[in-house]
Amino acid sequence: MGLAVTKYGHIAWRVIAVVAFTGTAALAVTLSRAPVRPDHAALSSNLTQNLCTAPGLEAWLGLAQAAEPTTADRLKPSGTYYTLEFTNVSARVCSLYGYPDVSAYAGGQLGGTQIGSAAARDTSVRPRPVTLAPGQTAHAVLLVASTMTLKPTSCAQVTAPELRVMLPDQVRPEFVPIQLSACSRKGLEFMRVQAIQPRPGIPGFRVP
Repeated sequence: MGLAVTKYGHIAWRVIAVVAFTGTAALAVTLSRAPVRPDHAALSSNLTQNLCTAPGLEAWLGLAQAAEPTTADRLKPSGTYYTLEFTNVSARVCSLYGYPDVSAYAGGQLGGTQIGSAAARDTSVRPRPVTLAPGQTAHAVLLVASTMTLKPTSCAQVTAPELRVMLPDQVRPEFVPIQLSACSRKGLEFMRVQAIQPRPGIPGFRVP
């Protein structure tokens, strides 16, 4: 009788071992097939620590190109595309992510006033992290609607001498000279800006 108990106990132990091994193997397969996701917290922390700041970044205006709505894009107004260029003039690598805040401005950099509404965000281009080594340039596309297509009474057209550009997560703006036909009446959308993208937006511009 003792032999029988020992025999069956030994068999039971083998069954438990096989089940445990099978479960462990299945778990290993499941873990090996689990999707690898980026550490968004680490990415956000890295971007925050290496943000490009206004003193180390030069904002300037690139080429202008006429924009006419196509048949598939009839809801967009005609106007002019500008490229807002951002060059890293510091001695360190820095990062940009998101949309710049852009508005028409007048009256000088200190004590001046915003003209009309700030540019709305054009979400047709998705934001992406942009890393700039010293001397490198990134860009954002700005669409300015033609004031000729807007009603004069609703637009209250004026000429803006500059753009006020605020980088993402910054409090100190940059000012870019321009002669721009702007709508001074608040609440009327006449500008749209895309997210900052890598590389210059000017064809033929040499990247350092």
